[in-house]
Amino acid sequence: MTEMTGEVLAQIRGQVGCITLNRPKALNALSLGMVRDLMTVLLEWQRNPAVLAVAIRGSNKEGVFGAFCAGGDIRFLHQAGSSGNPEIEDFFTEEYALNHLIHNYGKPYIAFMDGIVMGGGMGISQGAALRVVTGRTKMAMPETAIGLFPDVGGGYFLSRCPGHVGEWLALTGDTIGAGDAIAVGLADGCLPVEQLTPVWDALGAQTFADGAAVQSFVASQLIADSARLQSVRDQIDHYFSMDSVDAIVKALEAADDEWARATAATLRKRSPLMLNVVLEQIRRARGMGLAADLRMERDMVRHCFFLRPGQSETVEGIRALAVDKDHAPKWSPARIEDVTPDMVAPFFVSPWPVHAHPLASLG
Repeated sequence: MTEMTGEVLAQIRGQVGCITLNRPKALNALSLGMVRDLMTVLLEWQRNPAVLAVAIRGSNKEGVFGAFCAGGDIRFLHQAGSSGNPEIEDFFTEEYALNHLIHNYGKPYIAFMDGIVMGGGMGISQGAALRVVTGRTKMAMPETAIGLFPDVGGGYFLSRCPGHVGEWLALTGDTIGAGDAIAVGLADGCLPVEQLTPVWDALGAQTFADGAAVQSFVASQLIADSARLQSVRDQIDHYFSMDSVDAIVKALEAADDEWARATAATLRKRSPLMLNVVLEQIRRARGMGLAADLRMERDMVRHCFFLRPGQSETVEGIRALAVDKDHAPKWSPARIEDVTPDMVAPFFVSPWPVHAHPLASLG
């Protein structure tokens, strides 16, 4: 029986492989060690005929559930990005390979997305056969707040949201709840919070005919949840379909309603350069498969940390948000109006020849 202890608790219970992310003080933010543990156990269980399906959840300081995963370990990324630690390269290569495995997993992979599900937490849940949210779910891809872009396949899954919701989520980093997550195709159903533990326990106690039966059992417990976004969906599609970040922000600022002005104010706080990079990312990704998108994102993340030595928007963004916590990032350029296409284009040039790309093997 597989047993992992520490930050990834992995155990076969009955016919189901059960994973609990166990780094509650960091809201289960993924370290390189956790990425490696997840990859190891998922590959092992994929080959094990006794495991019909996999279920994954997070933990909080009081116990299980309550928080899924807040993303990647941004303090590590700041330290590694500031010092040139080569482990930063390993982290992204291995994390994206893990995301690809989950999307293409040979058995039902069921994600219990309770509490915070952001960034890297989306990366290990969006590829699930069944994405379960709850009344406590807070879902976002907030990377533009730290001068990064929605990675871990974010280009792929956000670009497939209806209309231009993907651009809105990617650029603003706004948080949505269970009903909206279901409505925009980022979750499959809602499980009442009080049912989380009974359903999880039943996975290890019941006998199932096959993996599909495991998935069907959990799906049968799901309920609908009301969406709140509907009232602004037309506005999202109107503004976020525009050709450029500059046009989007100018139109939002010229509008005479509170939602538009608040959205514009949010965008004005983000890295002007990375907003432009992100808009290009989402629009390119609409025409890409997952593997191609992950390879593009791997190129982009190399540029985020190493393209402009001493001028990394990402290192500066993490410093301002999580290290010094002054919430006053010095973006370069400082204004959306000053970003040029020549600044954006290099992010989409691969540093590697095709055969030597770190994710060349992804199908």
